[in-house]
This record gives sequence, structure tokens and C-alpha cells, in this order.
Amino acid sequence: MPDKAAAGAAPDPVDFWATFKRVHEVVRARVIADTAEAAGLSEPDLSILVNLGKAGGALRQSELAASLGWDRTRVSHQLTRMSTRGLVARERTGGVIVTLTDAGRAAIAAAQPGLDAAVRRHFTDKLSAQEIETLASVFGRF
Repeated sequence: MPDKAAAGAAPDPVDFWATFKRVHEVVRARVIADTAEAAGLSEPDLSILVNLGKAGGALRQSELAASLGWDRTRVSHQLTRMSTRGLVARERTGGVIVTLTDAGRAAIAAAQPGLDAAVRRHFTDKLSAQEIETLASVFGRF
């Protein structure tokens, strides 16, 4: 993308979107390659475990789907695979509650240091504190 922003002109929206998509894919692939595979987890496993961990270990399945930006069917199929491996449990009580099992907590605890390091190495270390703050504000709107 030409450096129009540095010259004060807003970038073309499609060029900006394409650049955003490329950056997302590159950072995602590098973080996952460093983290998920090393921990024996798939990217969807890692995404679910991180979200459940941030939520204190349990979420309604619909809330989990919303936090991931996934449709309910995708979440349901992934949770079935993960529950078979003992990483999560589901309980139906007026809705489906998904909880981390001891194995799930151990898996995310083992993966967390590598995940933190990979996110820093491939993303946040490339940004200033002000850029991180700005992006956090922008991303928080979605």
C-alpha cells in the first residue's frame, strides 16, 4: 500500500482492507506456528481455550461463539472434538455452558508463555505503545 497516510492522505479503503487482511494472515500464521503446533493444539483449540481462560473458565456456548466471531455450528463441532480429548466439558442448563476441564486448564497454562512471546515477537514488538493503544481502541469498536 503506498504511504499515503504518511503524506496526510487517507489510503484507498480497498487497499487498506487488503493490507489489513495480509497483516492479519501473516501475524496469525506466525503466532499459530510458534504456539499452537508446539503445544499440540490446533488454532481453533487455542482460540477456544484462550477465550474460556479469559472468561474465568466458563462461558455460554453462544457467548463463546460471539467472542470468537464464529457461527454456532463451527463452535459446536469444535467443542465436540475438544470434549472428546478432555479439554472442555459442556453442560446443558437452560443453554449450553462450556467449561475448561483440568486438562484444558493445563493445556492453556502450558501454551500461554509461548503464546505471549509469539504475540510480542510477531505483532506488538513491531508497534509503539501509542500504536497499540490506538489499535486497541479501534478494535474495541467491533
